[in-house]
Amino acid sequence: MADNNVNPKSQRELSQNTVEPYEVEKYKGEKTNVDNKLKREYQRSVKNDKVKRFAIGLRDIDEAIFYYFNNVIKPSVVQNGTKKIVPVLYGSPERWAAVQRDGFYRDRNGKIQVPLIFFKRDSIEKNRNLGNKMDANNPTQFGVFEKKWSKKNQYDRFSILNTRSIQKEFQGVVIPDYLNITYSCTIFTEYVEQMNGLIESINYASDSYWGDPDKFNFRAMIDNYTTITELVQGQDRSVKTNFSIQLLGHVVPNGENTLPQGNAKFFNKASVLFGLETVKNINNLPE
Repeated sequence: MADNNVNPKSQRELSQNTVEPYEVEKYKGEKTNVDNKLKREYQRSVKNDKVKRFAIGLRDIDEAIFYYFNNVIKPSVVQNGTKKIVPVLYGSPERWAAVQRDGFYRDRNGKIQVPLIFFKRDSIEKNRNLGNKMDANNPTQFGVFEKKWSKKNQYDRFSILNTRSIQKEFQGVVIPDYLNITYSCTIFTEYVEQMNGLIESINYASDSYWGDPDKFNFRAMIDNYTTITELVQGQDRSVKTNFSIQLLGHVVPNGENTLPQGNAKFFNKASVLFGLETVKNINNLPE
């Protein structure tokens, strides 16, 4: 039995029906205009391509703060005459809920962990004052990075002897989304003197770029600190300071819709240069 279901036309099919065809002199027929994204000559195969997609995620920004605390600021205190490195923890929902409930962080045995630096991501706000990709459905604005080496871009003596210019490969990356990210941080110490030294070190690093120099760096700003000293009879003594980090970040998602016009790989034109040399003058040849 024949299928009587009628499939509705897509928006692209409806748009193509409104395009008036034009005749080509050498091709007796009709040809309609086709979107560049659908033309095969504008498409690049990524088969056997081992180049990793360029992407920056929220996790990279979190790791940038974690790296800067541990490898640049290197927070430490003097306790019982010994220098002690202050551990830095990222506040998972379970940890942060425990800190908000008890006012400090305890280990599995119920002992208060001091000294300690605790941070977590609070909010993300889009920054529209910087560059924008204009339209996410058709990202025509993108940056280009040159790939240093490939099979088509390799150093060999044949290219040198024949003055052949190599074919360079480029990777296209869309304009990132610029964000204002807020982090809540809490410092726990046992004494006020220890807290003062940690605040001084962290405040000195404000308004600079945080992150791994070999990866990504983001500008971080700290405006104020709130210190609370808790001393309850029969309980542990603790000094707590709360502050917020305002970070200017950017993300490039690793999604299929982030490819610039459906392509992320480009090549320039290779060329071979020929030199001209006169061996004999044709007018001096014998008749």
